[in-house]
Amino acid sequence: MSKDLDRDQIWTDFEKAVNMTPSSLEKWLKTDDSHSNGWKEDDEDETIGHRSGRRILDIKRKTKTELTDADYRHMRKVVGYIHRHKKQGGPHADKEHSPWRYSLMNWGHDPLKSK
Repeated sequence: MSKDLDRDQIWTDFEKAVNMTPSSLEKWLKTDDSHSNGWKEDDEDETIGHRSGRRILDIKRKTKTELTDADYRHMRKVVGYIHRHKKQGGPHADKEHSPWRYSLMNWGHDPLKSK
């Protein structure tokens, strides 16, 4: 394992940041709002956030001992994204139906849910 990965800290941070269950994330990722929200890279059909959501599902379905360095790097990326995006605060009106919330949900965090 790479020395720059503190697996225990990343695991703890990830578990705190990702507040959607695998089943609720999977259901969300099937919606039109999920598919249509976010940035696409060049010729990609899928947004970066949607792809990340699928990766989060894969990670959540593994046991801790099955996780790879690449999984931990993605988990660290997810935590960073969620923390940065939450600081933006979202819109003042209609947070429930906002691109801000939808983007966070693609990354496994529903800002309207208390964990």
